[in-house]
Amino acid sequence: MRYVAAYVLATLGGNSDPSEADIKAILGSVGIDCDDEKLDKVMSELKGKDINEVIAAGSEKLASVPSGGAVAATSGGGGDAAPAAEEKKEEKKEESEDESDDDMGFGLFD
Repeated sequence: MRYVAAYVLATLGGNSDPSEADIKAILGSVGIDCDDEKLDKVMSELKGKDINEVIAAGSEKLASVPSGGAVAATSGGGGDAAPAAEEKKEEKKEESEDESDDDMGFGLFD
């Protein structure tokens, strides 16, 4: 991932076709040693491609990946579902604290 990030940083800096030396310089500036094998792989995969098109294609692929919180937010319930869930969690926490005191027969501050 660090190699891809360095590549993107180089392109954002105006270098439309960064070389391996450019990537090594970016990584070296923050104290990261470069693995030539991994760098070669990234460079071969990105060679001749427009980074904006690569990012767009990756975004499309990620859009189909389900994630935990996105279902509740898009399910017509709007933002009301999340606060209700948080309230239930808080209630459970309070109950579990009281139960633990009852199990020992005394409370910490009694």
